[in-house]
Amino acid sequence: MSHHVTLMSRVSCHSCEEAAVEIERICAELGATWSVEDVDSDPELRAEYGDRVPVFLVDGAEHGYWKVEEDRLRAALAG
Repeated sequence: MSHHVTLMSRVSCHSCEEAAVEIERICAELGATWSVEDVDSDPELRAEYGDRVPVFLVDGAEHGYWKVEEDRLRAALAG
């Protein structure tokens, strides 16, 4: 089963840009797909995630926020 990582992000967010680089690398190594959602494009997303971006979802479930924990993300994508 292939997993999918969603990065909840916003424009001009340096931490989000750093997270995207890490997620892209990890997903490429493990064969997972990933995408970026702009929280400012949707009022509901902004209300839920706005103060915590970047937030990472694995298969639609919140996995973490602010900093990618590489070992933890790899474990989630390997399972």
